[in-house]
Amino acid sequence: IKADVQGSSEALKSSLEKLTNDQCHVRVIHGGVGGINESDVMLAAASDAVIIGFHVKADQKAEQLSQKEGVDIRFYNIIYEAVENITKAMEGLLAPTLEEVIEGNIELRKIFKSSKVGNIGGGMVTKGRVVRNNPVRVIRDNIIVFEGKLAALKRFKDDVREVAEGYECGISLNGFDDIREGDIIESYRVDKTATKLQ
Repeated sequence: IKADVQGSSEALKSSLEKLTNDQCHVRVIHGGVGGINESDVMLAAASDAVIIGFHVKADQKAEQLSQKEGVDIRFYNIIYEAVENITKAMEGLLAPTLEEVIEGNIELRKIFKSSKVGNIGGGMVTKGRVVRNNPVRVIRDNIIVFEGKLAALKRFKDDVREVAEGYECGISLNGFDDIREGDIIESYRVDKTATKLQ
C-alpha cells in the first residue's frame, strides 16, 4: 500500500486485513507514504502481490516495470472502493459453489435390444423434464448404479433435445448397457454460483 499520508495507509491496511477469514487471507507486506516507484514494483513482483495506490500515482519507470513484470497496480481515492474492489478480487479466487438441481425422472418400462447401439430403454417421464445434454444417473432400488450422459433421447424415432413430464421416450446411455425395467433415469444439472466472502 502506498498512500498520500501515513494515516490513510494505516486505515487502508486495517480495513483490508479485516477481510481475512477462513476462506481467504489478506496480508499487507508493505505500507508507505509517497508515489509508487520501481522498488515497490520489484517487491510486489517478488511477493506476487498487488500494489494499491491511495491518492498517489506511479512514476513512469514504475509503470513500465509493472507492465514488464505483470504487477497489478490499482489506484483509489476512497477507502471503501478499495476494500470493495479487493473483496471482489478475493471472491474471484474462491472456487464457485456448485448446486445440483434435479430436472426430471424417466421410469424405464421396457428394454429393447439393438445390435447397433446396445440396450435401449423405453419409459415415461414421471417428473419434470429430461434434457438431452444434462448429466444423468441410473437409480435401481434406491442405489445409484451409473452416472454419465445420455447417448440418445428419442420420441418415437426422432432425436429430441428434451422430453416433458407425461410423455414417453427412448434412451440409451454412453458407456452403460445394463439398464433394466424399473430403473429410474434421473436428469440433473449443476449450477455454479460465485462464492461470497462471509
